[in-house]
Amino acid sequence: MKNKRVILGIERIDEFAEVFKNKRIGLITNPTGIDANFNSSIDLLKAKTNLVALFSPEHGIRANIQAGEHLDTYVDEETGITVYSLYGKTRKPSKEIMDLIDVMAIDIQDCGSRYYTFIYTMAYCMQACAEYQKEFVVFDRPNPINCSSVEGTILNTEKYRSFVGYYPIVQRHGMTIGELARLFNNEYQINCKLTVIPMLNYKRWMDFEDTKLPWVVPTPNLPTVNTAYAYNATCLLEGTNLSEGRGTTTPFELFGAPWLKAEKFAQELNSYLLPGVHFRPQYFTPTFSKNAGQLCGGVYLHITDRKLFRPIKTSLTIIYHLRTSYPNDFAINPPYVEGRPSMFELEAGNEQIINNTISLNDQIKMVNEDSNKFQKISEKYYLYKR
Repeated sequence: MKNKRVILGIERIDEFAEVFKNKRIGLITNPTGIDANFNSSIDLLKAKTNLVALFSPEHGIRANIQAGEHLDTYVDEETGITVYSLYGKTRKPSKEIMDLIDVMAIDIQDCGSRYYTFIYTMAYCMQACAEYQKEFVVFDRPNPINCSSVEGTILNTEKYRSFVGYYPIVQRHGMTIGELARLFNNEYQINCKLTVIPMLNYKRWMDFEDTKLPWVVPTPNLPTVNTAYAYNATCLLEGTNLSEGRGTTTPFELFGAPWLKAEKFAQELNSYLLPGVHFRPQYFTPTFSKNAGQLCGGVYLHITDRKLFRPIKTSLTIIYHLRTSYPNDFAINPPYVEGRPSMFELEAGNEQIINNTISLNDQIKMVNEDSNKFQKISEKYYLYKR
């Protein structure tokens, strides 16, 4: 029997009309906030509710801002509605802004990774809703890399809490954004008034293509579903002197450095016989970001079997190999702010991995243990069947 198309949370707004009736609505979104017919969630809410404010995560409402660039309050040209930045001077809306609304909603495509800032924008806004007695609504969307696989190490929040890792979750969390909201709200005691509008026909095993929904690029460096899969495997390279492919047409699937020989590096990585992945030698020259304008030797990460692919095991293997085989060339980049943890430390979120004090086998063992531990916690908040 063929899969039915997944019905998105935003497409069920009429069923939940009472949540929005006679209330002023604020919406966190970007271009991924659409229904199956490409209608914008902004337009849908504007037509069906009293939409009075828009809230912008990293990259902006129109996803036209590169990673790390801050933006300020502005008026959206398409709608005339004021857009309040949640990736600039503040990440949690102020009382003055929250006084403008009764309900804050979010409709945005997550990518299934702890590193992705959108889920922490959601968490900060949930905190603001709890603080100022507002309602929070999640229009749920699929996890593009499926919800059946959970993998990673649990973040040490005492030392490495940041906007790329705020709660003690693993890198590949295996949850939808609505399920994450339930987890954050109850497990980590945000305690806001929360409504998740669930999808229909969604199953945990589904890759994004199985949902029969249109893929919209959520951020400039995540152009395809394959990139979302590769992201968990190569995002740790952001905090090192290797290019993670930014400034090329295939970020996160392509990585390397000027001091690497592509053929040799590919052969070395393939010798680990990692499941579901093959490393093909490739030379490239980034147009911006690290190593811009320099010829880099590197590899293209081909995911040959998504079900077998283990991105965190792959990530730790790549980092371990670079540290042991290229100790004089490979380096962890210094922190952006002196005296604070580096990007590598914040994303790794585990001292033993950061300091390389245990073997690769022990790192993988820790991944397995933490994955099982997190899954037992997270499955209490699941909304969908396997």
